[in-house]
Formats: sequence, C-alpha cells, structure tokens
Amino acid sequence: MTEQREEKRPEGEATLRVSAMPRDVNINGDIFGGWVLSQMDSASGIVAGQRAKGRVATVAVDAMKFIRPVKVGNILCVWAWVERVGRSSMGVRIEAWAFRHRRGVYEKVTEAVFTYVAIDEHGNPRPVPPEDEIWPTE
Repeated sequence: MTEQREEKRPEGEATLRVSAMPRDVNINGDIFGGWVLSQMDSASGIVAGQRAKGRVATVAVDAMKFIRPVKVGNILCVWAWVERVGRSSMGVRIEAWAFRHRRGVYEKVTEAVFTYVAIDEHGNPRPVPPEDEIWPTE
C-alpha cells in the first residue's frame, strides 16, 4: 500500500476557508476556476486592506497558475500575504489549498500574485502608509 504524504502548507494561518458546493461546478464536475479566483480575491483583499489601512482596488492578477482541480465537498483554504509594497500599490501572494476530506490531506490547487492599489474615498490612488502607522478609527 502506498503511503499518502501531505504536502507542506504555507506558514501562518489561512486567510479564508470555504466549502466548495455543488452550485459551483462546471460541466466536468470540477469547481469553476472563476469561483476559486473570486475566493482568492476576497482573501487577498482582506490582507491588502489591512496593510493599506483602508480601501484597496484589485488592479492585476499576475502569474495565475491552476495546479489541481477543486471538487465538491473540498474545503478551499486560501493563504495570502503581502510580498511587496510600493508607493500606492502592493503585491499580495496567494496560495489556495484544498482539504480533501475523503483522503484527509491538503493539496495546493492554485497560486498567484494579485496587485492592489490603495485608494481614497473618491477612488483615487493614495500612498500606502508605513507598516507601523496606527490604523485610524472610524
């Protein structure tokens, strides 16, 4: 009998965990890539907004690579972290992993880098504040 090995998962905590449901499948029975992309945008938007200490807008998806399909019943776990910060933009690296209940393993299903721009209340670019700056209360 071949031993199943769990792949090494990213460090830290998952930013988002969501169950893949039957309504999200394509004709082949796999979860739509667009659904996975949407979950990745939600997770990385949380991380980018926290780092920008306010509103952000997604401006690019770089190097999106689908590795394995996601199936109904899998739990999609998305890890996201800020990889680079410019004047008003940020690159957020994302890895999405599927927890496969029946086999009890995690497998990486996709990865990408999303670029976000910090924006003000009028939708215009604004500088990303220093990391140690206190987040203003609303």
